[in-house]
Formats: sequence, structure tokens, C-alpha cells
Amino acid sequence: MSKTIIMIHGMWGTDWYWQNYKTFLESKGYKCVSPVLRYHDMNPKESPDRRLGATSLMDYVDDLEKEIRKLDESPIIMGHSMGGLLAQMLGSRGLGKALVLLAPASPRWINATRITVLRTFWDIMTVFKIFPRWGFWKKTHRISFKKAAWAVLNLMPKEEQREIYEKFVWESGKASAQIGFWLLDFKKTTKIDSASVTCPVLVIAGTQDRITPVSVSLAVAKKYKDVSTYKELEGHAHWLVGEKGWENVVEYIVDWLENEQ
Repeated sequence: MSKTIIMIHGMWGTDWYWQNYKTFLESKGYKCVSPVLRYHDMNPKESPDRRLGATSLMDYVDDLEKEIRKLDESPIIMGHSMGGLLAQMLGSRGLGKALVLLAPASPRWINATRITVLRTFWDIMTVFKIFPRWGFWKKTHRISFKKAAWAVLNLMPKEEQREIYEKFVWESGKASAQIGFWLLDFKKTTKIDSASVTCPVLVIAGTQDRITPVSVSLAVAKKYKDVSTYKELEGHAHWLVGEKGWENVVEYIVDWLENEQ
């Protein structure tokens, strides 16, 4: 198994939130590379690059493929949330020795619409929580602290919720729409042929996850059933990279990688 790991962050993130995992994995001899997605290298307190709103998931994937092809070996591809979907897309291109998907966003034909998911994104898609926000699919957005604390950081201590949230950056409306409204995406951006993913796949889900419910993660694992391992974690939610017990999560990942050699 490769000793190089490409770590792909999710919505509103940059490379900073992999720090816990990077420190642990590097102590185990892994080389960790955590690229920042296009236009995400920004000060969260400043206005985002206008081009971000219309940036596609395919733009992210193409950028990541270029980074992977610079490496000396085919890497393990690890992705969290939206990064988990990007990892699947890269895996379908034959670019990874293994995929590690943490609470992954789902590809086309997996319905991720749940009440908790709609509640998370409702403010982004509407005006005054009633009227549709026209054009949200091509504009930048940033989740509110209230929604981030409820949907993403719900098991984090309150003081840490604020600290983490202050690092959240803006996200692409187009990328978000391609995930949430895949049926209306005529380019079929998130369509993945399961047969094209031939490397081992680990899918990890938290039972208290509100933005990627366990039923969605389980459906992702079933999509790649011939090569996948599914791990459901009690007492965990979406922020698997930093919640209490994150060490146990990454230890499980290392054990799984070693067993796949």
C-alpha cells in the first residue's frame, strides 16, 4: 500500500482542518499532502474571489488530478464530506491505491435529501427562509455559525465551535448545486460508474451526523460493495477530523490501510 496520502477537505474548509490527522499519520510514516481547493486559499473575513461561485466540482477534480500526477507514487486518497465525493471521482479515474471516505457527499443517483440536510442548507437556498434565492447555484455562500454548530460541529464543545467556525471560508454555489440537485445537472458531473472504482474503499460514518446522515454513507459503501468496507461509529457526528475520539477514527484508518497491503 502507498505511504502517500492526498487529503481533500470539504465545503467551507481549507487544509487546516487536517492538522490532527496529519500529525498522527506522519508519526506512522505516512507522507501527507493536503491541497487547498481552487479559490479557497482566502481570508474568511474578506470577500471571496468572484470566480468561486461558478466553480465546478470538475474544476476541483481536475486540479487535484494534476497534483496527484506530480507525486512519485499513486496515493491513498482521503476525503471528508464534499472531499469524499471528490475522492470518489478521482478514484473512478484510477488515480488512487485506496479511498478513505469520511462522511462522504454522495454521487449521482444516491438521494441525500433528508430533513436535517434541508435544514442545513435552507438559509443558503432561500430569502427570509421562505422565498427561493434565485441564482444561489452560481454564487458563493458561507454557512452561518448557528447552522454550522447544529449540523457540522454538533458534538464539539461550544468554545471550540466558534474557534473552528471562524476558519470557515466561502464555497461555490455551483459545486453545492451539483451535489444537492444532481438531477438538474445535465452534465451529470457527479455520475460515477461503480465498476470504475477498483481500489479498496473505506467509508466511515458517524451515527449523529446531520449533514451526511449514516443512511447516505451506507448507500455510498453499497455502491462500491465489491471493494468497500463500511464503518459506522457511535458517538460521532460529521466533524470526524476533530471530535472527541478522533484519534480512534484515524487509528482505525491506519489499521485498515495496513490490512489492505
